[in-house]
Amino acid sequence: MSRLNYNVRVPTIQFSPDRTLIDIRYPLIAPYANAHIYWDQKQGEVVYDLEEPILDQSELELLDKLESSLREMINVSTVMSQDGQDSETYLDKLLRLVISESALEVSEESYDKIFYFLYRNFFGLNEIEGLMHDYFIEDIQCNGIGQPVFIVHRIFRNIKTKLQFNDMEKLASFVEKLAQKCGRYISYASPVLDGTLPDGSRVNATYSKDITSRGPTFTIRKFTKTPWTPIQLVGFGTLSPEMLAYLWMMMQYKLNVLIAGGTGSGKTTLLNAIAFFIPPEARVVSIEDTRELNLSRENWLPSVVRTGITAGGVGEVDMFSLLRASFRQLPDYVIVGEVRGQEASVLFQGMASGHASISTIHADSVETVIRRLETPPIELSPTLVNELDAVAIMAHAVVNGKETRKLREIVEVINVNPDGTFQTNTPFIWDPARDKFFYKRENHVFKKIEQKNGIAVQKLQEDFDLRVKLIYEIYKRGKEVDFDSLQRLINDYYRDPKEVLSRFGIA
Repeated sequence: MSRLNYNVRVPTIQFSPDRTLIDIRYPLIAPYANAHIYWDQKQGEVVYDLEEPILDQSELELLDKLESSLREMINVSTVMSQDGQDSETYLDKLLRLVISESALEVSEESYDKIFYFLYRNFFGLNEIEGLMHDYFIEDIQCNGIGQPVFIVHRIFRNIKTKLQFNDMEKLASFVEKLAQKCGRYISYASPVLDGTLPDGSRVNATYSKDITSRGPTFTIRKFTKTPWTPIQLVGFGTLSPEMLAYLWMMMQYKLNVLIAGGTGSGKTTLLNAIAFFIPPEARVVSIEDTRELNLSRENWLPSVVRTGITAGGVGEVDMFSLLRASFRQLPDYVIVGEVRGQEASVLFQGMASGHASISTIHADSVETVIRRLETPPIELSPTLVNELDAVAIMAHAVVNGKETRKLREIVEVINVNPDGTFQTNTPFIWDPARDKFFYKRENHVFKKIEQKNGIAVQKLQEDFDLRVKLIYEIYKRGKEVDFDSLQRLINDYYRDPKEVLSRFGIA
């Protein structure tokens, strides 16, 4: 029987515009670790407290002694590939053996608490292990010695935690552990780490004061095993049902979309959401820096960039190489996590040869997107840029005192001229003053679908209206439709739309 329960229920958290009223506690690793988010009157801000068992002085001394003894015996590498139950059993046997041979008196209550800390330190990520199991945390940031660790919370955004590293040697050792978990090496000679943890989370770390004046640092972008569904994004007010139905039709009819926005604006979240609407029979190849996509489909080949194993870049497999290889894998859809450089040329050539493509790019407007595509280091010709059908612009916004993400607009690319000028149409836009989405029924995407597939614009408009109603009905049912059931529902719609519409009472 497992002593540590990592499969705790994800709670429902309501945002409070009055931050002084925030006081929320929820489990992370039951029954030992909890998150406590509350307004700290003394500091005058919301803080995050990772609550763990409290050890008295004798228990602290015992923990230190047992950890030293186990460090000489334990072989972490032999159990790293096993699941949590096996590693718990392995540690339990060794720990009881050490206690017996040392003739130590340990109560069952103390044993449980000490076991938690030993397991956390040997098999987890030490002080931040609880944070790694908080569903709501997107990023974990340590800025050096004597500085509080910060997190980015899905609901409350940037929050200071009560955790901080005060010992240079201990923090350096922890950064070394991160490197080992990533299968990388970090040292004074090679003091920057960029790697991926076994769960897919991305790590960037520095090792010495020569690089960062406050000592070793680390930033972890957590991998989300169950991403937000498109219906949840409607519930959050990120986009409207009309926007979602429009993107759905673009996915069905193999049009090309770039999702633009700043860092942390929700580009990848939207990318994951609209990938739900790729037809079930289609073959999908994805290429990412860090594995963030989670598609509930069988015919999907996920590829991840591999950084160099050494400082010289030996063993590196970059996005350009993966993307070039992907077109020999006969994909119907190609998804690229982010385009930055020469890989964009391959991506757009793939669009020109009929491979529907979705990707993200750092830009805050369609003008910036086109300018980035046409200038170095990407430097595409206007002819290739014309393969792009639409750009979705994601943005940070503050609505009623709450920081949120919005699909600010969807812009159709009608034509890019040889001199770099271009013509666009904006069928969807968000009005920040009223926090409302507006839709202009005239769009050029339906005309493109008509030209490519021979389906009349009027018929497409009727189909679009039905999908808007369906999305709204699914949204009203809320928790009845989770990640997997939503994917099944969309697949059912492709097979028999009338049956699905009648299921929701839509004529």
